[in-house]
Amino acid sequence: MLIYVRFQQVYTRRKDCMSSEKYEPLTIETLAKRLSSVPAICKIVGDDTSKWKIDEVGDGNLNLVYTVSSNSGNIIVKQALPYVRLVGDSWPLPLSRSFYEHEVLVRQAKRDPGSVPEIYYFNKTQAIIAMEMLLPHVILRKKLIAGEYIDGLAQRLGEFCARTAFRGSDLSLKTADKKSDTAMFQGNLELMGITESLVFTDPYFEAEMNHHTDGLDPIVKILRSDVKMKSKAQKMLMKFTSNTETLCHGDLHSGSVMCTDNETKVIDPEFGFYGPMGFDIGMLISNYLMAYFSQPSHRKSNALSDYQTWILEVIEGTYEAFQQEFKNLWGSERTGILFPQSLFEDQGDSSELALNDMLQHIWQDAVAICGIEMHRRILSLAHNADFEEVIDIKERSQLEARNLMMGRELILNNKTIKDVSELTKMARKFNSENYL
Repeated sequence: MLIYVRFQQVYTRRKDCMSSEKYEPLTIETLAKRLSSVPAICKIVGDDTSKWKIDEVGDGNLNLVYTVSSNSGNIIVKQALPYVRLVGDSWPLPLSRSFYEHEVLVRQAKRDPGSVPEIYYFNKTQAIIAMEMLLPHVILRKKLIAGEYIDGLAQRLGEFCARTAFRGSDLSLKTADKKSDTAMFQGNLELMGITESLVFTDPYFEAEMNHHTDGLDPIVKILRSDVKMKSKAQKMLMKFTSNTETLCHGDLHSGSVMCTDNETKVIDPEFGFYGPMGFDIGMLISNYLMAYFSQPSHRKSNALSDYQTWILEVIEGTYEAFQQEFKNLWGSERTGILFPQSLFEDQGDSSELALNDMLQHIWQDAVAICGIEMHRRILSLAHNADFEEVIDIKERSQLEARNLMMGRELILNNKTIKDVSELTKMARKFNSENYL
């Protein structure tokens, strides 16, 4: 008992000592002074702060983001705020989300080298991450709105989703590592709670922070009165909360990807959690589809068909690359407790049936997640620029209606849509419909 009391005393003192540093939000005026003593930062941008050019990037929903540039180099500095930036201090959020973002980035860098920005500095107390500035990279969503073609996009993102899904699971990880990692990420409660509400639940009733385009009310009524669809969405929420299959990015949309003509980087994994293997790839496909449905407002008629066709080819290519890389890893890196080679190949048995069952399970989850995300980005709090930049409200509502109705179909029929080509065929069908 005495040992326990002494331990508690030491632990308390240590905790108090560790937390004595007061959190302070960065500003353009204070950033240089506060980070000038960090060797890793000075190594990139130089130690003469008078030559630092500091700008705030103001388009984040949650965080402060600054660029720091000099003749020596460039970095991005990201700091969590104790609230949701998009809403204000009426919606508090823990600073610990910066820790989870850092931990996801570290793991993704190991599981798919070169796929995420390099980290130069992390301060847990101040919730600061300094990392590689991606230049001349541009946010994928902006490129899709602008009608740019990106060679190799499907291959790179499909492989990223496969490598992070497989290597973060019991198919690959040691049991102790997987279980301890799962337990740690369960601490990302608040951000998981945002996903549980804003993605899976809020779109389907009159939640306080919901908003949608004028003119969509007839479609919204159809969706919110569809008990079967809502029940299936809640079943996916059950999987989200209980199936700790792999470490997910948690918010993999076209705003979380930055590209050049030959390089793709994934950013902003602060919603990281252990969940279904189909979550990230489903989220990604949903954002491709929203880009697809929004195109009539962004492209002249002579370029529209070609670009929409290309987006559908990217969807097919992304999932085909995911499947192929997952199969490759199944054959070469299946070292965890699930489906071990000792149970199959070492006995002279093929594991192909188990692999195909696994891929079917992932695909069905991905399809349902895709449909749910297509709904929440139009009906819940945070919307996509793909549609929000459509000025003509009547046109926007019609394009969004196609997206919403296809999302409904994906949720209801996720187990009967057999493959990605059937999904893109469905997209073509919905793209020709008028619902308003």
